[in-house]
Amino acid sequence: MTNTIVVVGGGVSGLTSAYLLSKSKGNTVTVVAKHMPGDYDIEYASPFAGANVLPMNPDADSRWERRTWPELEWLCRNVPEAGLHFKNVRVFRKHKDLDPDTASMPMDPLFDPNPWYRHMMPDYRELESSELPPGQDSGCSFTSVCLNTPMYLSWLVGQCLRNGVVFRRGVLSDLADARRLSHAGRPADIVVNATGLGSLRLGGVRDTAMAPARGQLVLVRNDRPSMLVTSSTDDDSGEVLYVMHRAAGGGTIIGGTYDIGNWESQPCPNIAARIMARAVRLDPELAGGKGVTGLDVVRHAVGLRPYRKGGVRIERETLRDEAEDGGSSVEVVHNYGHAGWGYQGSFGCAERVVELVNEIRAAKGEDLSKEPKLFNYDAAATPKL
Repeated sequence: MTNTIVVVGGGVSGLTSAYLLSKSKGNTVTVVAKHMPGDYDIEYASPFAGANVLPMNPDADSRWERRTWPELEWLCRNVPEAGLHFKNVRVFRKHKDLDPDTASMPMDPLFDPNPWYRHMMPDYRELESSELPPGQDSGCSFTSVCLNTPMYLSWLVGQCLRNGVVFRRGVLSDLADARRLSHAGRPADIVVNATGLGSLRLGGVRDTAMAPARGQLVLVRNDRPSMLVTSSTDDDSGEVLYVMHRAAGGGTIIGGTYDIGNWESQPCPNIAARIMARAVRLDPELAGGKGVTGLDVVRHAVGLRPYRKGGVRIERETLRDEAEDGGSSVEVVHNYGHAGWGYQGSFGCAERVVELVNEIRAAKGEDLSKEPKLFNYDAAATPKL
C-alpha cells in the first residue's frame, strides 16, 4: 500500500515539497490550498515575490540556501520554461548599518563584508570604490538568478501533475481536517503543513511566532541588465531598496518595504512614490535618465511575507485528530515561516521535508533503499549542513 500524503498550501514551499515527495513511487500526494498559482490575494505571498537568490540566513542555518542554489542554477541552464534567468546582482552596504550601535535594524548576513556565500555564488567579488553610487560605502557583486514567479509556480504545478499529484481547493479550520482530503480514498498517513502566514490562525498550529512582514512593491516594464539591493534607505526603517528584473518578460520589481506586523493590504501612494524615487536615484538608467516619470508602471502591489520570530519551522509533530472515532492521531511535517527567502531556500527545505517523511515511512517498515534522487544536479557533491 502506498503512503498517502496531503500537502496543505499552494505557495512555493508547498509546491516544492509536493514535487519532491511525488518523485517517490511510494507516495500518493494531494495538494490542498485556498489559493493556487494564478491567484492574486493578500493572503497568498508567493506570486508577489521578486524573486531571486540573495542569501539571507547566517552560515549556521545556510543549509536551505546552499542546497537550493545548485538546483535553481541547473534549472536556469537547462529548463527555460521554468522561467529563470541569470543576472548580475550588486549588493551595496552602508557601514553604519553593519555596526549594532548605529544600525536601524539587525542586518541580514547578505550584507556581511566577508559573507559565507562568497564561495557559493558564481563570480563573487568586492566592488571597487569607483563602482559605488553616492551614499554607499562598500559592496559586492555576483551572478544570481531571478524568477518570473507566476511562470515558475505554474511550472512547479506541471511537474507535480506529471508525477500524479492531485490538486484540490479547500479552506481548513484545523490542520487535522486535511487528512480526510486525500484523493486516495482513505485518510492521509501524513500531512505537510506549508500554510505560511496561515499557520498563525490555523487550528492545530496557531503559531503565535508568526507575523506578516508587509512588502509593498511596484512592477514596471522597464528592463535593466542587473539587479541591486542596499542595506538600508534614508527613509523609514521599515523601507528597503531592491530592484529585480524577472525572466521571460515578467517586468522589473522595485521594492519596497519590510514592515513586520503590518496587515494593510492596500498600497500606500506615499510609499510608492518613495520606492520609485529611491530606485531611479540609485540607478538612473532604469528610467532612461528621465526620473520617476520614465518608469512604465504595470501595477502597485502588496504581499505579506510569512515572517516567524525564531526562524523557519521544519519539524515533525504528532497531531491528535479529535474528529476521528477514538481521537486518532496523524503525523505532521511542518514547513513554514520562511519570511522573505522562500524561493531561494525552497529545495533545501523541501529536501528536509522528504527526510522527515521518510523517517515516518521507515518506522512503519517501508524499504527506502531504492528511493529516487531528489535533485537534477549532483546533490552528493554539496555537503549538508
